[in-house]
Amino acid sequence: MSAMRFFTLAALVSASFAQTIKVSGKDIPVDKSAISPASEAVSRSSSKAKAPLFVDESTQLTDRVLNNLTSLGLSHIELFEFDNDKEETIHRRSLFAQCKTAPGDDYFPSDTLWAVFDYLLGDALQKTVPYASVCYEDSEFGNYNKAKCDYLMNNWFNNSYVSTEDPTAVNAVLYQGQSCLPPSLFASAKSCTVGGYPLYTVDATNVAHIQLAINLARSLNLRLVIKNTGHDFGAKSTGYGALSIWTHNLKSIEVYEDYEEGDYKGPAVKAGAGVQAYEVYEAAKEHGVTVIGGEGQTVGVMGGFIQGGGHGPLSGIHGMAADSVLSFEVVTADGRLVTASESCNPDLFWAIRGGGGGTFGVVTSAVVKAHPKVAVATLTFAFASGVDGLTDEVFWKGVKAFWDRFPEYAKDNGNYEYFLITKTETGYSFSMQPWFAPKFTVEKLKKLVAPLFADFKELGINIKPKYAEYDDFYPAWQASFPLEGWGNPAIRQGSRLFPEENWANETIISKTFDAVKGSIEDYGWFIAFNLYAGHEGYPDTAVNPGWRTALVHGIGAVFWDVTADEETKKNISDSLTNDYIQRWRDVTPGGHAYCSESDYIEPDFQHSFWGSNWERLVEIKEKWDPYDVFYATNGVGSDKWELQDKIFGNLPNQNSKLCRV
Repeated sequence: MSAMRFFTLAALVSASFAQTIKVSGKDIPVDKSAISPASEAVSRSSSKAKAPLFVDESTQLTDRVLNNLTSLGLSHIELFEFDNDKEETIHRRSLFAQCKTAPGDDYFPSDTLWAVFDYLLGDALQKTVPYASVCYEDSEFGNYNKAKCDYLMNNWFNNSYVSTEDPTAVNAVLYQGQSCLPPSLFASAKSCTVGGYPLYTVDATNVAHIQLAINLARSLNLRLVIKNTGHDFGAKSTGYGALSIWTHNLKSIEVYEDYEEGDYKGPAVKAGAGVQAYEVYEAAKEHGVTVIGGEGQTVGVMGGFIQGGGHGPLSGIHGMAADSVLSFEVVTADGRLVTASESCNPDLFWAIRGGGGGTFGVVTSAVVKAHPKVAVATLTFAFASGVDGLTDEVFWKGVKAFWDRFPEYAKDNGNYEYFLITKTETGYSFSMQPWFAPKFTVEKLKKLVAPLFADFKELGINIKPKYAEYDDFYPAWQASFPLEGWGNPAIRQGSRLFPEENWANETIISKTFDAVKGSIEDYGWFIAFNLYAGHEGYPDTAVNPGWRTALVHGIGAVFWDVTADEETKKNISDSLTNDYIQRWRDVTPGGHAYCSESDYIEPDFQHSFWGSNWERLVEIKEKWDPYDVFYATNGVGSDKWELQDKIFGNLPNQNSKLCRV
């Protein structure tokens, strides 16, 4: 019996194996029109949340659809079934090795199965063609196009709209394996292959697409990744030989003036997983409300951003983005769509609010609180040493004067300062870009910063502050935050949350400041946010406890020449973890870092990212995903898995097999 089942499953990978259905008792080759798409419309009111399902969420794979396909005799339809305890299912699991099934393995899908999968999806399956392949005349993809290549090169670093519209592009190209970079931009780029990109992507425009993908991945032990926009520093949304679910096109938005969920009564917004910051902000503005999102224009708010916690310009008055979530619709590892809220699957709800994306399920939408319209005042200014006689010593005194006042600005006033310090040819540069003050007028902001600017004047630091005032968040955000950089393969970043206890007295303030100052002097780059998201009344979620006491989210980076030898690159890369960010860890013992913007090899990431929440998150992960269908690098449960190849000997390479530790 077991041998027969083994043969049946093995036959699946044969390229010559023909899929059939039964028509009038006869086996005939599969006909796309007979099985596509494998979905039906369920009632939109079937959600356990107060908000009805979106139309794309009501389009689902159901037991009735599967039974119909089974009655047609579609070969191996069991691979698309929901999780069950059938003897065949249990036996199939026992066949798999320690690694996720990859190209070349016995149970990796054949071209025939991929074709049938696409039929079931209704033509939503895309075989990966790296977007930089248009720059290669001799690649396997045969799609060289000079005009498209020129456009891509002109927008590679500074236009994340281009990258987020691609089904597989990710920000963290170093960890993807650098398998296809524009050669005119990177001298080290010699060829173009799929590499660490997923092999196939499901362009998910309804829940059925997601269910079919999850069921197939679970049945064949495929590596499954979830991509929304690909901003994450840690390459969570890519992987060798993987099947990817791209949620970018789940774009529905609904605004409710009066909404009730649990103890909450008030306005709310329901948004699909693919809705980006600029889209949800605009929708909120049109209805006279605001929602919590990030400063980045192209970030998918309801995806990894909100699931990782999510900080933004309004965090000082409304907390983390995850704090405002009222419910999720999520497809779990068994392939079923469920609601997660305080009253329905509360453990899953707790975990997804801060426990990290790509880990507990595929979120299709979220309902979030809509907050009142808010006026905003903003401020920008800059100064630099080596200019107008300003010495390095005076420069750092000016920065220290700013640093000392962080509790007043963030905790006491709810402001959000986003600033950059870099080393220049003449000294150092400070740029405030911007100071964002919700519920402030320009007059009130001027009063707040007057003592700081008086210190600047006394030090001889001349600035030309530029103020602006807005009656609503959306235009203030539009005018204040530029597109962020993207796709540099010669950079590594790390971060630290600096708690308010590091401002308890002058001794610890100076010790902390000196650690940051020294790292900038040696490494030349520091970007940070002065914010406070720990005000009373925040809900119990999986958000890193470090966010509740932090006054600074600081990010450091190291850079190298792409043409440098491997030893040089490795030494620079290692210095980020072992020296640069370690200095910050040393002055924040037992502290934390933000999981979405962190060191790729953060020591003890489990507690650094989630602190005391880690053990409970592991329990919930094991309950909802007992077979590890979902894997996200440095996510909950990822410590049981290991990528087999390492970049520079210690950075997990997404262009390699994923195996159990």
